[in-house]
Amino acid sequence: MRSYNFSPGPAALPKEVLERAAKEMVEYAGDGMSVMEMSHRSKMYEDIHNAAIDLLRELMAIPDNYKILFLQGGASQQFAMIPMNLKKNGKADFVITGEWSARAYKEASNILEAKVAASSENEKFAFIPEIKEISADADYFHICSNNTITGTRFLEFPDTGDVPLVADMSSGILSEIFDVSKFGLIYAGAQKNIGPAGLTVVIIREDLLERENKIPAFFKYKQHADTNSMLNTPPTYSIYMTKLCLEWLKSKGGVAGIQKNNEAKAKVLYDFLDNSQMFKGIAAKSHRSLMNVPFTTGDEAKDKDFVKAAATAGFVNLGGHRLVGGLRASIYNAMPTEGVQALVDFMEKFEKGK
Repeated sequence: MRSYNFSPGPAALPKEVLERAAKEMVEYAGDGMSVMEMSHRSKMYEDIHNAAIDLLRELMAIPDNYKILFLQGGASQQFAMIPMNLKKNGKADFVITGEWSARAYKEASNILEAKVAASSENEKFAFIPEIKEISADADYFHICSNNTITGTRFLEFPDTGDVPLVADMSSGILSEIFDVSKFGLIYAGAQKNIGPAGLTVVIIREDLLERENKIPAFFKYKQHADTNSMLNTPPTYSIYMTKLCLEWLKSKGGVAGIQKNNEAKAKVLYDFLDNSQMFKGIAAKSHRSLMNVPFTTGDEAKDKDFVKAAATAGFVNLGGHRLVGGLRASIYNAMPTEGVQALVDFMEKFEKGK
């Protein structure tokens, strides 16, 4: 029996996708081989690759003047690739809302003059800080749209004017509707809401590809855009799995449909936390994430007892991030509503000592 997997990433994948992949593992579409074995230059793989790109463009309503890149190296590699590619005046602004935006800021500081425009660090990243100023001469303005560790999210995105807005959407992409045209660049590791680990998606406005910087060719976005993300061997199986996940998402009513489901799931869990005498949510109510819900009993030993008891009952990966401890339930697109309800039922029993 499959567990309810609340991992923050690599995260749960839709069961239907896993079952289809299992059927196609040994031989794909009568081609006599697995997708894992295909040449990335073959017509069969090229069709998979392009279908995944087309599906992502459709589901996110990505305008024609944006390129979709399928890269490797995770979101962490983008912390360096972004300043290397977008550097123009040698300056960038950052909103620090958690560990990952802090790392993006630190990495960019090695390449250009990075400025903290706002931060919620003094309140343990429990909320999204107010942005009072945006540098007019900044090469880009960086945010993390959803914070996996502390469970906060931007409900509204800043208007950065002519300064390109750059967003790490690793844990929020495809969970709710975003207006892509507000951003200069969006990037995301696939392993939370797109597909399995191994793929990184970059969505970049075409004019930003023209910024000329002397960097290694492999790290230039334009090189990848010009070769349709085939500059070298792409993570072919991860892209195939992403295609299946995107097809599944489309069958669920697309992003609009899954957003309604995500809002309903989150409400079930947050309503319980708001009324519980034992468990308490951590993030400010005004900035709560739909995807990552950190909480705690307030007692480290009891938190550990809960994680152990939950795992025995089939609810796994509920421990908080190693940097902050506590508890956390990641309820990405693939987590069914019944999984969240079952978790709440278990938490009620645990609280009552049953």
